[in-house]
Amino acid sequence: MQVFGMHDENTLRQLEKVAERAARVALMADGHVGYVMPIGGVAAYRDQVSVVGVGFDIACGNAAIRTDLTLDALGKNPGKQDKALREIADEIQDAISFGVGRKNRADDAPVDAPLFEAAAWDAIPAKQRGPLRDKARAQLGTVGSGNHYVDVFVDETGVLWVGVHFGSRGFGHAVASAFLALGQGGAWGDRVPEREVLLDLGAPIGHDYWTLMALAGEYAYAGREWVARKVVEILHGREEQLVHNHHNFAWKEVHDGEEFVVVRKGATPAFPGQLGFIGGSMGDDAVIVRGALTDGAIQPELAALQRAALYSTVHGAGRVMSRTQAAGKVHRKSGRVLSEGRVRPEMMQRWIREKGVILRGGGLDESPHVYRRLPAVLEAQRGTIEVLHTLRPLIVVMAGAGEIDPYKD
Repeated sequence: MQVFGMHDENTLRQLEKVAERAARVALMADGHVGYVMPIGGVAAYRDQVSVVGVGFDIACGNAAIRTDLTLDALGKNPGKQDKALREIADEIQDAISFGVGRKNRADDAPVDAPLFEAAAWDAIPAKQRGPLRDKARAQLGTVGSGNHYVDVFVDETGVLWVGVHFGSRGFGHAVASAFLALGQGGAWGDRVPEREVLLDLGAPIGHDYWTLMALAGEYAYAGREWVARKVVEILHGREEQLVHNHHNFAWKEVHDGEEFVVVRKGATPAFPGQLGFIGGSMGDDAVIVRGALTDGAIQPELAALQRAALYSTVHGAGRVMSRTQAAGKVHRKSGRVLSEGRVRPEMMQRWIREKGVILRGGGLDESPHVYRRLPAVLEAQRGTIEVLHTLRPLIVVMAGAGEIDPYKD
């Protein structure tokens, strides 16, 4: 069991429970309590896949595009740059659909992508297949709420980047919920407790889940790339490089000569040389990283650490405060404040202002105060990754405060 960083007792206890069922486990430095398996957890199984390990937001992930533009292209003085960035932020908010259960309003959304005709849809019962495919078409390219975002960054050389974070929306949530029920003896559509369900890949149920999980992965990739490229279009730029990873997914991988099903729940694949995009928070820098290029003969300890991590790294900074702790609790119908939160609006606004971020949407439950600091988290990964670029946020666009996403991870 490989653990990076410091974690509370409940997070470590969750990891220990996972280790009782998995062949190998690891926990990244941004870890915190999740559903059954901790966020930031990695687990290797033999011919099995964990439904709650992959999570409800199947294929949630990050994509970043390096553009051909520099910050100077928006204006030579700070005032002109600020005006241009505010106009861009407004256009992103208008062009991209944020929030709960939204449909993509854009005329050029990829609703006719080949994935909608894939044979994998046949794994869904006929009664649910049509409505779920219709919902998936309508939601492709929507961002959702919670910690999902669209950002515009500038790197250390002045180059502009676009970054996005979200997953497979209602489609992935429906698949995860269905197989959680089927794995507990229920039917598609039943509501069941959030318990560990391990599916054998050699059985029909495991085969069908794996097929639909893979389809949700294609769906999430298509949505993220469309959104990121839409923002590059808004910037009037061109795509120079794409960095794209899932962090709620399962892969078949060979480790130390044996094939495993490796589940990463809020963890980014980081094989030697593999690129990744890792966000901080609405008021912190993000990074482009690469799995360390380690020579096992020269650096045997580092190579062993990468193997123990199952070639994984963090997916973000990691929460240190729950949403209720941060924003408090309000009665849904009356609006009466039931409990005060630890983050005040002026605290968040001051942080954002001092960082120079133009924020659209976002709530107190996503304030920088509720996250660890990303540099410390990366340092705790102990050299298993290399930072190639540091990305300073210029624009952050999220769903508005109070939006609760039913398709969150």
